[in-house]
Amino acid sequence: MVRSWLLELAERAFERDPQLDQLRGWVDDSGEGRWTLEEAMQLSVPAPVLALSLIARYQSRLPDGFGNKVIAALRNEFGGHAVKAETAAGTPASH
Repeated sequence: MVRSWLLELAERAFERDPQLDQLRGWVDDSGEGRWTLEEAMQLSVPAPVLALSLIARYQSRLPDGFGNKVIAALRNEFGGHAVKAETAAGTPASH
């Protein structure tokens, strides 16, 4: 039997919304990653993982893919990060 806290969080998210239809795949940022990457570039310090992470955040803002919805749901489950939900009219809303 394979157990994982992240799998249990995913299970909870899928129990509430099996297709994650009510969730946008948007991963927000507060600016720390961007600031750190800018500083790393000025100091010529390689930070490839941070750069890829920031790119993934921006990519999440494109039309929703299911993988991005799963990431958003997991971030909400383990860290209480805000998610953007689809409203009845199809316009995004935060919660």
